[in-house]
Amino acid sequence: MLAKQIKSGVVISVNDAPHMVESVEKHTPSARGASTLYKIRARNLLTQQKTDLSCKGEDSFTEPDFQTRAVQYLFQDGDDYVFMDLETFEQYSLADRFVGDDRYYLIEDMEGIAALILEGRVVGIRMPETVEQKLVQCDPAIKGASATARSKPATTQTGLEIQVPEYMENGEVVRIDTRTGKFIGRA
Repeated sequence: MLAKQIKSGVVISVNDAPHMVESVEKHTPSARGASTLYKIRARNLLTQQKTDLSCKGEDSFTEPDFQTRAVQYLFQDGDDYVFMDLETFEQYSLADRFVGDDRYYLIEDMEGIAALILEGRVVGIRMPETVEQKLVQCDPAIKGASATARSKPATTQTGLEIQVPEYMENGEVVRIDTRTGKFIGRA
């Protein structure tokens, strides 16, 4: 896979360790003949350390040899999150440090999640691109506010704090982009 093809959520191998790409920034130089640089921030799935890479668009990366299994999030057990394989009904526990900020998108009985399994062990999860959550704490709606008005802070049922338009109210279900953590629209 070439650096210019890499997107958030993709798993690549860096120094023989699996890394999940968290963000990709494209930097185009103003000088003629200079090549475009890609700044990639990735998280090691085994140690949870962040790695910053700078590379040219033609640099290549390999994908680690791991399995992806469709799983359902069941519940939180202390510091562990429990998932169930939708084919074999086998349960996997994943420590809080491996789930990271994805915990703000997990709702009990949620499907559409992929477990990343390396050498028989779950090393991470891949969330769907969007999730739907209910707003539980939000300032009252302002009468006459339009969809293009300013935003205000709101908290979802999982504790995620996002910015929503002023017309949103408590109890409304919203769609959130899991890659950026931003409000997309009403569900």
